[in-house]
Amino acid sequence: MDFIPKEIAEYAERFTRPEGALLAELDRDTWGNVLYPRMLSGHLQGQVLRMLAHMVRPTTILEVGTYTGYSALCLAEVLQPGGMLHTIDVNAELEEMVRSYIGRSGMEDRITFHVGDARQVIPAIPGQFDLVFIDADKQNYANYFDLVIGRMRKGGIIIADNVLWSGKVTSDPATMDAETRGIHEFNHKVHADPRVENVLFPVRDGLMVCRAL
Repeated sequence: MDFIPKEIAEYAERFTRPEGALLAELDRDTWGNVLYPRMLSGHLQGQVLRMLAHMVRPTTILEVGTYTGYSALCLAEVLQPGGMLHTIDVNAELEEMVRSYIGRSGMEDRITFHVGDARQVIPAIPGQFDLVFIDADKQNYANYFDLVIGRMRKGGIIIADNVLWSGKVTSDPATMDAETRGIHEFNHKVHADPRVENVLFPVRDGLMVCRAL
């Protein structure tokens, strides 16, 4: 996931809006106490997500893959009045931690945390989506896209994380593991879909941003 020199990454973060004390604490807590802390969005990516969401002015956000809740807090901060963020994660072991930070953020009234299989939870959430952030199991990225694309408002955006997968997406497709193949096929899928226009940003591990037409 380290595509640019460390000093450049640190410079970019230094000139990016600060993450705030609670997010900084959640970052430290995740790195100190949770397995696979690299899954955390972190300061730069979190602020990129927040900025994109701010531009969309969302009322309803869907997040597939909560992990410890960092990106959910970034996104929920810019919801329109009365808006709701639905975040889904299959890992119940982190539920207590996630709910604790949501409570401390003061945004319990705008974040609904679902524990379960997103393929089953998404159809049960009513209405359209203004913004969707996909950051879960890579083999199902294409399935998650299929579940939400017909429910996007015009001009809404779908963002998918880890679409460069540490550069492994550029390897020979015949040698790809299941996760790399899932991401590679997702990238091809959205690039060919006439319902969206897309840009792949080499931010951190790659963000695919798709605007619903």
